[in-house]
Amino acid sequence: MIAISAPHIFDGLESHGEGVVLVEDGRIVGIAPEAPAGVPVDEWQDDTMLVPGYIDLQVNGGGGVMFNDETSVEGLSAIASAHARAGTTAILPTLISGTRDQLRAALAAGQAALAAKIPGIAGLHLEGPFLALARRGVHPAANITAMTEDDLAMLAAPFPAPLMVTLAPDAVSPDFIARLAQAGVVVFAGHTDATQAQAAAGIEAGITGFTHLYNAMSQLTGRQPGAVGAALTDGRVGAGIIADGHHVHATSLRVAFGMMGPDRLFLVSDAMATAASDIDRFVLNGETIRLVDGMLTNEAGTLAGAHLTMAEAVRNAMHLAGIPWTQAVRMATATPAAWAGLADRGRIAVGMRADILAVDSAFNVLATWQDGVRV
Repeated sequence: MIAISAPHIFDGLESHGEGVVLVEDGRIVGIAPEAPAGVPVDEWQDDTMLVPGYIDLQVNGGGGVMFNDETSVEGLSAIASAHARAGTTAILPTLISGTRDQLRAALAAGQAALAAKIPGIAGLHLEGPFLALARRGVHPAANITAMTEDDLAMLAAPFPAPLMVTLAPDAVSPDFIARLAQAGVVVFAGHTDATQAQAAAGIEAGITGFTHLYNAMSQLTGRQPGAVGAALTDGRVGAGIIADGHHVHATSLRVAFGMMGPDRLFLVSDAMATAASDIDRFVLNGETIRLVDGMLTNEAGTLAGAHLTMAEAVRNAMHLAGIPWTQAVRMATATPAAWAGLADRGRIAVGMRADILAVDSAFNVLATWQDGVRV
């Protein structure tokens, strides 16, 4: 057993004040006023607070690596390690509209990484290719395709952890959506030109969330509520949002938070290879993506993912949108864990994985523990 002590503990939902988190065999076994006699203590003082490790459900890359290019256990390990150093203890590595061969390779790599217990790999996210061509963003047009029975069988096959699939409800039938959901797939809507009615039909069929709210989807207007309107107003769904100051205006972030609250709206990074690295460009599907003034774009000026970590997203949510720190942290921990079905992550509570951060009063990450091991 070890103990981690700090003047303030926030468990993802509630504050506990000063105390220690007790960890044994990679799990949290208690929160106590002080450590039992003889238990070694990792002591943090001054303005330090312990919070759950951040959880990111949309990570395309990091540390100079893109999952689309390094669809392997080694690639996943490099990406997860880079984000762990920045405070993200669990990720869903995300494939950007791969070919069917890439989809199979990603599923195999994800299963292998989970079997090998690579720290930080909590499941897999396949973003496309079953999307609306008109809302593809930087997803390669050549890969956007209709879902077939063979695709459905591939995606619905047993997977050892949460498998999230982003699809367009205007491109995939409610029947296919229902069958994916019945197989245990976490189905999100994204890169969609759906009407509000089409989005609602998808929700009825089994869609439980929306990928990067506002971006690459039909917007809310006076007479056409679109996918954004469906996401904001249907209490059965959650949504990820990119709080980097580029993808979503601060006012729009405040609107989404006001409508959805910290239990339905959660933070994602949509991180690309530049995140948690010192590179300023990379190649995606033959296009050079450059980092300029904190923004990633292709030659045409289209946003191409984000140069963002979850620690930065938490700080941005507070500073740009005025979201209280307790709720911003919740949106990076307990809330994404709940929407992805990660039952043993996102909280500092008995029985949970010992994924913990020490942060200062400005929410800079001072230390990271994954399964009780200091990164």
